[in-house]
Amino acid sequence: MADDSPTTEASSPSSSEWLVLVYRIPSEPTRLRATVWRRLKALGAIYLQNSVAALPKSLAAERALRKLRHEILEMSGTASLLSSSVLVGESSILDTYQAARTDEYDEIVDRCTGFLAEIEKEYTKNHFTYAELEENEVDHTKLVNWLEKVRSRDEFGAPGRAEAEAALQKCTDALEEYAARVYAEEPEGH
Repeated sequence: MADDSPTTEASSPSSSEWLVLVYRIPSEPTRLRATVWRRLKALGAIYLQNSVAALPKSLAAERALRKLRHEILEMSGTASLLSSSVLVGESSILDTYQAARTDEYDEIVDRCTGFLAEIEKEYTKNHFTYAELEENEVDHTKLVNWLEKVRSRDEFGAPGRAEAEAALQKCTDALEEYAARVYAEEPEGH
């Protein structure tokens, strides 16, 4: 049974500040709800309940949530942005936040596996062209940027980060090897 006494979680040095966006959007058109959901997901917010999203407090998060609140009001919705600390139950909020980051890291690992399979396919098909290299470089850049976004919102060091970083390093190494092969296959005089 959880200890709800005032001296446990609230007074612990690990207690953190959170920004909480409470909003309501008209049910139609549904694209409005989807827009808000996508924006909150991109920020790394977690849902505490329906239409109640939270982020660890930071100036960047506050600016982004203030902007989103303004957009919700323009959608004929209502929204309030709260700054709060958790008196009881912070561990479950942190667990939810960490699980969301871990899911993102796992997805990056999955995409890296797909990237490596694509590079391997290029070898199997003997495709060593600049066009294929450029396409793979674009995909690699997307992975790098995605990992950087997840890292930037990983406030508490979620599990899975090291695995995602290692998977991306494998992608980088594979791309460098593939690029060297493309350059080696380049016809003389070009």
